[in-house]
Amino acid sequence: MTVAFIGNPNVGKTTLFNKFAGRRQKTSNFPGTTQEAHVASLDAGGRSLSIVDLPGIYSLGLDQSESSICRGVLEGSIAPAGTRASPPGGVLLVLDGTNLLRNLQLAGEVLARKIPTAVVVTMADDASRRGIHIDREKLASHLGCPVVLVSSKTGRGIDEARGLLSTGVITESSIPTEQSELERWADAVYADVCADDAPVGDRDRLTDRLDRAFTHPVLGVVTFAAIMTGLFWVIFTLASVPMDGIDWFFATLGAVVADVLPEGPVRELLTDGVIAGVGGTVIFLPQIILLFFLIALLEQSGYLARAAFVIDRILRPFGLPGHAFVPFLSAHACAIPAIMSARAVPDRRDRLATILVVPFMSCSARIPVYVLLTQILFPGSSGKQALAFTGCYVLGILAGLVSAILARGTMLRGRSRPMALELPRYQLPGLFYATKQAFYRGWLFVRKAGTVILAISVVLWWLNAYPGSEPSPVAESLRSEAAQIARAEPDRADELLLRANAEDTKFASRNTFLGRIGSAIQPVFAPIGADRQLTVGILASFAAREVFVSTMAVQIAGSEDTEDETVFEAVSTAERDDGSPVFTEATNWSMLVFFVLAIQCLPTLVVTAKEAGGWKWAGLQFAWMTGVAYVSSLVVYTVVTRVL
Repeated sequence: MTVAFIGNPNVGKTTLFNKFAGRRQKTSNFPGTTQEAHVASLDAGGRSLSIVDLPGIYSLGLDQSESSICRGVLEGSIAPAGTRASPPGGVLLVLDGTNLLRNLQLAGEVLARKIPTAVVVTMADDASRRGIHIDREKLASHLGCPVVLVSSKTGRGIDEARGLLSTGVITESSIPTEQSELERWADAVYADVCADDAPVGDRDRLTDRLDRAFTHPVLGVVTFAAIMTGLFWVIFTLASVPMDGIDWFFATLGAVVADVLPEGPVRELLTDGVIAGVGGTVIFLPQIILLFFLIALLEQSGYLARAAFVIDRILRPFGLPGHAFVPFLSAHACAIPAIMSARAVPDRRDRLATILVVPFMSCSARIPVYVLLTQILFPGSSGKQALAFTGCYVLGILAGLVSAILARGTMLRGRSRPMALELPRYQLPGLFYATKQAFYRGWLFVRKAGTVILAISVVLWWLNAYPGSEPSPVAESLRSEAAQIARAEPDRADELLLRANAEDTKFASRNTFLGRIGSAIQPVFAPIGADRQLTVGILASFAAREVFVSTMAVQIAGSEDTEDETVFEAVSTAERDDGSPVFTEATNWSMLVFFVLAIQCLPTLVVTAKEAGGWKWAGLQFAWMTGVAYVSSLVVYTVVTRVL
């Protein structure tokens, strides 16, 4: 028997579901949608039940994906992925005791469908504290089904509510079907079952004061900025420890595999392709988990809805709703979970616009590129480097907002759904739920992005390792010289051998498939200041943006150790094949702008295709961002060249 949990948003429905399901629940999607479905199996009243937590809705009749899903489940035409579609054997209708009047309209719509139903009224203790006293027997009589009052804080009524899961009844009460009649019916029921004796002026004074502060046009924005600054400080401070540990683990694992396996293509595939590719993905996992943990805490506390209300005023002129601020926020850690979190944007056009533009936000993977280019631009000037760094973030945000305006004014033209937000009550967040959500999001990231990045890493490793080449003539000359002076000048000989190895590495890199492809398409990137070496770096960075730095180090210095000062010096003073500098000031600015605006991440495109509903959206995203990056870089390169 399947029991569907249904109710308005923020009524405590999911909290109740979690109490019943515990750790046995599974999460999937409703087919053809991005709406998550929470399902669990349990025994209640001697019966084996499957319980489904439906999206929160205000009415079954609304033209919204959430309402459509609820209608489909109640009709038996849709079911969570992996389960059989059939009408539920029962419904658990969850109502909020502090907002019972509004909840009764949805209750009437559900009861009119004549499915065995039981009713749970949550937040009963909060209602009593506010002076709202609900007569349980009268409410059960009006609704024609069992009613239990519960409090998640104290546990009151939870066991009794669990017993209701298998004892719902078909109401015999006369429930109107017309919306206008349903509103008059809800008014009558509320007036009969609720005694409201609290003076109006005494209700929720603290809540009202907090709301006035958090939703104020000025103070609300300042508060939001302060909270977000603190959030990112926590992320980048705390996540650095596990990130260092992950980096050490994969470096050690690669070294162990290299020691165990004999030299050859299998060892190189595992160390440079598989282990390096997985490590490059997993290293960002602590930031992603911590980000979603903190967002879950803010959501449960009640603040996130207030923040969305404030940010809606800022984003609405750009064609985006306040709901989009969570994806925009998440994208500064990684675009992949940001795109996945866009599921929370109710309107389809708004959601697509959000998905298309969030990769403009500067994610963590871009930071190594920014560090390299700003240090070359402003050597020894940390203040100028910081300003350039900040400018990169601002440029990405502006590009995303302008792109959103264009998208909503052309292919996604249409009136946005007005932002209707119910401000939930303030409460202490649950650490267990926040932790569960964070690790679930982290697992989604690894499952969706990690497998793709692994495949891309293996392909790029192959392109960068084959077909191989003979030793560099320059390297052979250096080894010959080292052999001649080995006894007389051993230190000098060792230095020559190191230079020979570096020359071999650079020579081999130029003759790989990737190096040859870079040489072939270099004329395309020449107008923005890229030579053959920079072109190869741009191509390699499609696996992950930070790969650009190590690729440049290998090509120029013959070493991946980008922390080595001598390697950095070699990269920053590198010369082109014609002897001119690789990183001129114009090229530096051009590359900085290019990496801010270009998508440069194939796994992001894969997730866009899945979440937006097709590869056409991923193709559009790639074409637009690449075009914007190229044209902007061309303008910057031309202007700086002429000015200097």
